[in-house]
Amino acid sequence: MPFATCTDQAKIYYEVRGAGEPLVLLSGQANTHHWWDRVHADFAAVHQTIVLDYLGTGQSDKPADAEYSVRRFAGDVISILDELGIARAHVYGTSMGGKVAQWLAVDHPDRVGALVLGCTSVGGAHGLQASPEITRALAQADPERARQVLVDLMYSPEWVRANPGPYGTLGDPSMPVHARRGHLRASNGHDSWAVLDRVTAPTLVLHGTDDVFSPADNAAILAGQIPDAELHYLDGARHAYFEEQREEASAVVLRFLADHPLR
Repeated sequence: MPFATCTDQAKIYYEVRGAGEPLVLLSGQANTHHWWDRVHADFAAVHQTIVLDYLGTGQSDKPADAEYSVRRFAGDVISILDELGIARAHVYGTSMGGKVAQWLAVDHPDRVGALVLGCTSVGGAHGLQASPEITRALAQADPERARQVLVDLMYSPEWVRANPGPYGTLGDPSMPVHARRGHLRASNGHDSWAVLDRVTAPTLVLHGTDDVFSPADNAAILAGQIPDAELHYLDGARHAYFEEQREEASAVVLRFLADHPLR
């Protein structure tokens, strides 16, 4: 199995598919690479895609005493690129993966080609959070009811009726408690507001207009902080816009990447 060894010696699992300019796909909080299963083929048909299981998820190590932060996860991506001998790659991050992608572009500008940020936020005082009612509903003791809340945040009822699952976006059930808490701290601790003007990568920001998990106004806030960023809304989409509006979302991303080839 392919693993990269990170600076603290943790092993991070990754997979590579396809051929072409490399593209790293970054999933949401507490999720494995299976987050991308429904749309992965769209990108692997054109690019050499790299997906991974974050520290604490899937087949990667799950140490209790490690640092869990989105900036650390960005460093883990660099370890994978080094393992593969890839000097530069495009990066597409969604939800918490979009936060990881922001730090890749800030901390490692020479390693990032085009940058795509989906359903994500600048975090901190300037990022918009889900309402307290949503947070309480997700934290309720009944796991099946909490799961249903999450499904409703991800997808419209109409799409769920036509696509009954299983869904790869609802979290990794194998995560130990310490890793799940670490991911929550990592995502909640993200704050890139003051450094996003350092992003030099061509950037596309995507967001569903009906996303209340990461409120849709986050997209304009984020795009406004990144020099010359483009902004694209997917009308009527919720948090998992990339699945529910796959045809439009994948086409927009692939067109953007084609317009900004690696140099």
